[in-house]
Amino acid sequence: MARYTGPTTRINRRFGMSIFPPSKAQDRKPHPPGQHGPRLRRKLSEYALGLSEKQKLRYLYGLTEKQFRRTFERAKSQRGVTGDIFVQLLETRLDAVIYSCGFAKTRRQARQFVGHGHVKVNGRKTDIPSFEVSPGDVIEVKESSSSRQLATRALEDTRIRTVPNWITRNDDALTATISRAPTADDVETGVNVQLIVEFYSR
Repeated sequence: MARYTGPTTRINRRFGMSIFPPSKAQDRKPHPPGQHGPRLRRKLSEYALGLSEKQKLRYLYGLTEKQFRRTFERAKSQRGVTGDIFVQLLETRLDAVIYSCGFAKTRRQARQFVGHGHVKVNGRKTDIPSFEVSPGDVIEVKESSSSRQLATRALEDTRIRTVPNWITRNDDALTATISRAPTADDVETGVNVQLIVEFYSR
């Protein structure tokens, strides 16, 4: 399944949460999309619940099904709580870090920001959104005026967003340092990750 590029408000209404930036249309129609959306009160099976949570998280991080499943398998192969490790792997992707830092307004913009070569990791240009950061890594916006202008504008628009405790951001230098690995308590996705673990363990 390819990465989703369709209407974002429809997805928000489908899952009843702001996976993508909310719109006025979502406020006007908070119910699920479709002809029967306003009256739809269907009880979901355990399988459907797990599938729904999986899709929420996949849309949230903007991954293809193949990328999402591969990340889950990596988490499953490591020692520890699979769900916590899974979210940690998703959150330490470079595009997710750029979004968390506020250098991009949305996750889609963060992926594009990285892919267009506006970011350096430990002094080296890195244009792979899935690049995994580690404690001690220093992420910086390139010195070019276009890169810094984009990041500065995004910072101004995301002042209300709190930088996670595991990241230290320097607004003047447009850098961010990974001080430690994120824990489950650091990440609030609004998704029941345990249901995803159970869904893939069937």
